[in-house]
This record gives sequence, C-alpha cells and structure tokens, in this order.
Amino acid sequence: MVLCVLFALLGAASNATGTVLQRKAALAVPPEDALHPRLLVDMMRQPVWLLGICGVAGAALFQALALVAGPLALAQPVFILELPFALLIAMPVLHRALPGSGWVAVGCMVGGLVVALASAAPSGGSTQAPMALWIPALIVCGGAMVLTVAASRRRPSGTARAALLGTAAAIGNALTAALIKSSADTFSQHGGRAFLTAWQTYAFAVCGIWAVFLLENSLQAGPIAASQPALTLGDATVSLLLGVTLYGERIRTGWWIVPELAAVGVITLGTLYLSRAIPLTRELAA
Repeated sequence: MVLCVLFALLGAASNATGTVLQRKAALAVPPEDALHPRLLVDMMRQPVWLLGICGVAGAALFQALALVAGPLALAQPVFILELPFALLIAMPVLHRALPGSGWVAVGCMVGGLVVALASAAPSGGSTQAPMALWIPALIVCGGAMVLTVAASRRRPSGTARAALLGTAAAIGNALTAALIKSSADTFSQHGGRAFLTAWQTYAFAVCGIWAVFLLENSLQAGPIAASQPALTLGDATVSLLLGVTLYGERIRTGWWIVPELAAVGVITLGTLYLSRAIPLTRELAA
C-alpha cells in the first residue's frame, strides 16, 4: 500500500508538469483547431508540448506501478493532488507566490484526501476483471464521453466548454487506468508476449490517446480553473466506481460514510478555491 501511494504521488507530480506545459502549448493553437486532429499536429511542432507529453508518459509509468502495487480505488484518488502540484509548478512561470489562503486550500485537499482514504480503506479486489463486466463498463464510460463531448460542441469556447471536455477527459483517464491495471498485471505475471496479445493493452492505448486529445481540447477551450476541477474530481470518482464494480475492491460503508463524505466536501472546496488561486490563462503564453 505504501508503494502504491508513493508511485501515485510521483504520477500526480509528473502529470501536473505535463498539464502545465501542455496548457502553455495549447494557448498558441488557433481556436478553429478545436476538436480537430490538426490541433495535435500544431501542438507537436512546439518543443514545450513534447516536454509535456514526456511528463504524461512518466505519469503513465508511475500509474502502472501504483496499480500493480495496490487497488485502483486507492491509487487513482491520490491523483487529486495533481492540482496543487500543477499550481506549485506554474507559480515560477507566472512569477507569483501562492497566497496564504491558497496554502490553506492545499492543506484542505491533502488533509481531506488522507481522511477520505483512511475512512474508506480501499482493499481487496482481483487483478483481472471478467469480460461480462468489461462490456458494460466500456459501453457506459464510452457513452458518457460521447454525450459530454456532444454537449461541449454546443457551447462556445470558455469555462463551460472547458469543464465539459475536462469531464470527458476524466472519464477517459479513469477507464484508461482500469485497463492499465489489467494489462500491467498481465505483464507482471506472464511477461511481454502475453502483454502484447492482451486486448486491454491496445484498449488502454486507444483510450489513453483519446483522453489526451480531450484534455488538449479542454486546455485550449478555457482556463485550467475550469477544466482541472472536473478532471481531478471526475477521475477520482469514476476510478473509485470502476475499482468497486470491475475489480470487486472494497471500501468501508456504514458510519464510515460520514467522515468519507465530509472529507470529499473539504477536498471539493479546496479544489474549487485552489483552481482559481492563480489564473493560469493567457499569462502562461508570456
């Protein structure tokens, strides 16, 4: 469990670095490229985007290690700390200092996460899920992503569109993590040949690319203050549901729900405040 949390923390820091760098690259892309394949082509021409992708790749590696070491319901919620990491990384870029109230928000997120995980105590579960469970999970998650993207297309660029695309990216990230857990276990138990022949390996690659594409569009559509809360909270929530329904992981219920909900409330308040503590908008292009 300690290794699971450690790898998840490293993954969150690496992903935060990638998000900040990708946001900087997204600001240089014309608005008409939104939800078009040429958006990625334009971004690939920017060195800062390539550095951001390295951060995302590092996060995927740490995520796989965390998922091999522990439950999905434990590893993915730790990625909530990606937002504080993102702001701490971005502050030197903007030549700003986080105000005192911002540090309080960071403390709320960290403390809330500790209480939530200690109360829920995610445990158990299998390392593989049967196809009978994968099919409805893929249909529900895929359908939710399509509907969310469709709703975003009816909105002009701005906060609402960024939040909707961030939500779609969060669902994609959670589903990718669930697929990675299965394929990483296959590699760990049976080696590279089995890994390359498992359908989950190719499914997580496709799903991961789609999630990155949605994230790029979310960052291009509006400020991180809009997309990051949806991405952060959505990823943790969907991952928890997938861990319980797909892999049979267990969390405490009964009276433990009271501190769990209270902790989630504290995390949500901290996330909403912290996402606005430093306006990571056009200033990142300077």
